[in-house]
Amino acid sequence: KLKDALDNNAWDGAWYLRAYYDNYIPLGSRNNSECQIDILCQSWSILSGIASDNRLALMIKEVEERLVDKNHKIIKLLTPSFKNTRNNPGYIKDYGTGIRENGGQYTHAALWYIKALLQIGKNNKANEYYQMINPINRTITMEDVMKYQVEPYVIAADIYANINHFGRGGWTWYTGSASWAYKIGLEDILGFKKTGDILTIDPKINSTWDGFEIDYQYFNTPYIIKVNNKKHLTSGLITLSLDGKKISNNMIMLKDDGKQHKVIVNMEENI
Repeated sequence: KLKDALDNNAWDGAWYLRAYYDNYIPLGSRNNSECQIDILCQSWSILSGIASDNRLALMIKEVEERLVDKNHKIIKLLTPSFKNTRNNPGYIKDYGTGIRENGGQYTHAALWYIKALLQIGKNNKANEYYQMINPINRTITMEDVMKYQVEPYVIAADIYANINHFGRGGWTWYTGSASWAYKIGLEDILGFKKTGDILTIDPKINSTWDGFEIDYQYFNTPYIIKVNNKKHLTSGLITLSLDGKKISNNMIMLKDDGKQHKVIVNMEENI
């Protein structure tokens, strides 16, 4: 019922609406002069499984054209920024245009978009954007550092899209954005997923990668994990071995025996 309600009332022709004001005027619509599109609802329509296949292409196209800014290495929360609207969207309007949530990059939302891209198999694009918003890559040159203006080793909760401050970092040491970046990088991209004492490896990486390694400490026991990607895949079927013995179900039963264990993962075939 919820899916039908969203499809019937929240689809705006090429993307999903953000909300409705109390006076029933939609927000995040092509008919708005400000905040025509918001990345939150597009990302979560994918992550929740609401968006149908025939709507995905339309939606992704609009997000890429309107919200992804490769020149300034940001993924905007919404566009255009709030400034003159008579309806009150809340405190977001109190920020200047392109500052924090008001049209800048809100890093939570940027990461959710990356996670959504991974979910629908756009792994190269997701990896590109993950590296694009990574502060390490944002601050490669001194010019970049001076543009960022915050700690170059810290992910910021927001990046400005204001014309006078493009690429400037806002609120740093923000644990929410940092933890989402870590979680998506480790679990969704590298595919390292642990549930209790069961570990699975299911990478969704850039096809240019030859592979990667993870050193994992399970209590007193080290696990050395090596992933080989000789066929330059982004995901797919894998073969996995633990200490030289093949594991058929991709499920490693972790044991705290104090011995070093070696896990070899070979990416074999796209699916």
